[in-house]
Amino acid sequence: MTGLLDYVAGGSFLHRLNPLTKLILAFGICASCFISDSLFLVLGILALNLCMAALGGIISRSLRILLSLVKLSIVLFVVQIFFVREGNVLIMFPLNIYITDTGLLFSLLFVSRLIAATMPLTLMLSVTRMSDISNVLNRYLRIPYKYTFVLTTAIRFIPLFSDEMEAIMEAQIARGVDFDTKNFLKKIRLLLPLCVPLLISSVRKIEGGAISAELRGFNFRKPSSGYKRYPFGPGDAAALVFCAAVIAAAVLV
Repeated sequence: MTGLLDYVAGGSFLHRLNPLTKLILAFGICASCFISDSLFLVLGILALNLCMAALGGIISRSLRILLSLVKLSIVLFVVQIFFVREGNVLIMFPLNIYITDTGLLFSLLFVSRLIAATMPLTLMLSVTRMSDISNVLNRYLRIPYKYTFVLTTAIRFIPLFSDEMEAIMEAQIARGVDFDTKNFLKKIRLLLPLCVPLLISSVRKIEGGAISAELRGFNFRKPSSGYKRYPFGPGDAAALVFCAAVIAAAVLV
């Protein structure tokens, strides 16, 4: 099963960019979401993310990620909107609970930033191999390989843990456990015991990965150890100029 953070092979413009350029582009777009206080600009950046996903040939995956983020954002929006007490009251509820215009705009901007800032990172991970990310961080930014290995391994284990949890839940369903209950507290009580087998399985995977890394000379890795080279081309220059334009627009708006 292909996870939402797995690499998708392709030959698009985004796939051909230097991995370092992709990192700069992703973090530049993320920073733009927090630099500007304009809701319309943040929504424009969100639309830009979808256009980039279509350019990379992963629009269906991006829409699935967007749907997941929207579900999470609805919960955050409902919680956040009642904590802002400033502004004009729009809706009044019992027990002195009300919604203000300032709270509504702030909550919309908050969840829009969350979605728009997360999308570029997932897009970058979808069009870049983990090994390439590790190599450019080690070669160009001189980050020790141990730290880059920890970062990429942690990202790799997210879909593995998700698949493992799904397999454990299917095994429990086959034994008669009802996870489809609408009672939230009951569902939490059913999920908590599953953390133990998930933890045991995770430790086994981590131990196996550590042994494999040691056998491949992990401790002798240097920036010059990688055989692959990542030259910068005209496409990278255009992407960096575009990234600078997005940041400048966020500063000016």
